[in-house]
Amino acid sequence: MKIAIIGGGIAGCAAYLELQKHLPMSGASNPHEIVIYEPYDMGLDITADQRPEGSTHSSTLLVGGGLGVAPNGLRVLKRLDEELLKDVSRVGYVTNTSNMKTKNSWPLLSMSSSCSDNDTENPRTLHTVATSRHAFWRALCARVPPKHIVKKRICKIQTDPCGRNTIYFADGTHSVDADLVIGADGVKSTTKRALFPEAGADPYPPHYEGLVGVGGFISSAGIKELVEPGSMNFIFGGNGFFGYFFSESAESAPKSDSPYDISDPGGSLAWWSTYEIEKCPSRETLDMEDVTRQLRERHANWREPVVQRIIQSLHIENVYPTWTSPSLPTWGRDGVVLIGDAAHALPPSSGQGSSQALEDAEALALFLAHYLRNGFGDESEDVALSCKRVINAAAKSYMTIRQPRVKGILDFAQKTQNGKREMGVFKEYSMYGFMKIMGLFPNLMTGQIRKIMEYDIADQVSQFLGSEQ
Repeated sequence: MKIAIIGGGIAGCAAYLELQKHLPMSGASNPHEIVIYEPYDMGLDITADQRPEGSTHSSTLLVGGGLGVAPNGLRVLKRLDEELLKDVSRVGYVTNTSNMKTKNSWPLLSMSSSCSDNDTENPRTLHTVATSRHAFWRALCARVPPKHIVKKRICKIQTDPCGRNTIYFADGTHSVDADLVIGADGVKSTTKRALFPEAGADPYPPHYEGLVGVGGFISSAGIKELVEPGSMNFIFGGNGFFGYFFSESAESAPKSDSPYDISDPGGSLAWWSTYEIEKCPSRETLDMEDVTRQLRERHANWREPVVQRIIQSLHIENVYPTWTSPSLPTWGRDGVVLIGDAAHALPPSSGQGSSQALEDAEALALFLAHYLRNGFGDESEDVALSCKRVINAAAKSYMTIRQPRVKGILDFAQKTQNGKREMGVFKEYSMYGFMKIMGLFPNLMTGQIRKIMEYDIADQVSQFLGSEQ
């Protein structure tokens, strides 16, 4: 089978590794061919000014952003490659607590960001790994052979219901064919358009949520004693939101590669601030000095000590608008399947963007492997048509279990996201009161979150396939 993955970010690299792990060999002389098409040089650190598009947008490869890989995502990594799990833990910082506070540093509630790793033979508590987006991507990308990454930008995908799909490139070079095209090309996916060819333009364009984030990494010197080890911290105010966490373990920490242990923090602190702005900013019109000045003014009266230390020492280089995708009627058609942000861009408040991309990649690979073993190779059928039949069966099952899961996370995240918008004093303190009450009954607040983190995608796929028989 010939497979093309469009996009070499977190979702694309994870899809490549999952397919290589799970797909049955089609013969020593004719193995599956898997290629990633990525328009940027993956051997370099990608920065905002290297991107040709004028508008700012979310990007997997963009240096500067932080993220958390939740236990459900870490389980995917563990099954994929335990050494990869260690590498991801090593380049990040393991956290077990989420603290929510007011802008005046009043504690509202604390929640666990840990749960069982679902290993019946050796049960342990799996925590969340906080890291930089770029470091996480590099850990995945390092395991993809460079010869399987082609630096090309696609401009169109032509589907064929009975044969291979055709991929056209923006530079006009010769097109290529593929049995399966996996769209891992982010919130502004070009691959997505192949699902709705009759529409011409993108009928489901991404939606700017009216929120912008700025953030980065600073030295933890002089701040370390103010931040609880093993914590992610979320600060709410009436004119925005602020968050911070240690982004690496101390070099001397003996278990820095273990997602089951909290280590001494290292010398870097990740931070981000989210605020409401009606019109999505354009890179051509952004004045980063002015953005920095506005950030300091926005949080000038916040009494939270870590926030005050951060805003005095930061320098903003990038802006991250919050984009989400409208609910798509389908994620697949005629051998083209979407994963990650291309299928379902989630707001940062979900804390699940990268973990859901990992779940997508594993689920699609498991379904494809199952249907290949049980349906591929019918000698009475054309090979390309047989491949198409297998791919479409896998895509249908993939969407059946993934779409309800992602929708539930999105609905929950959008409620949380509203706490980052501008609000009056009454609404602000009403929010504090509500969160304080929820803190007195932690099971009410953490029940949904634990349900998300305890989810095991491999087990769900197994149950689904068992119900088919």
